[in-house]
Amino acid sequence: MVKRNSIQPDDELQSLEEHLAGTLRRVQPPTEIVNRLRERIRFPNRSDIAYQLADWRRLFFVFSGVMSGLLAAITIARAFFYFFRREM
Repeated sequence: MVKRNSIQPDDELQSLEEHLAGTLRRVQPPTEIVNRLRERIRFPNRSDIAYQLADWRRLFFVFSGVMSGLLAAITIARAFFYFFRREM
């Protein structure tokens, strides 16, 4: 079995890089698309984040919803385990 050397001489690599540099040009996206993306991607200010964390009622509802969902998933998983374990 012949082992092939994957390292090419420097002049071949240089010519390949020059060819790719001439072929692959940067494409400037239309400014309309860039502006629309900037409008859609908006990071909230620190004050907005602090306000949302200080809104304890919303935080309480989110937390209780997540906990209820986890409790329901655990209950369903235990029911399936009990049902299938009993069948065997």
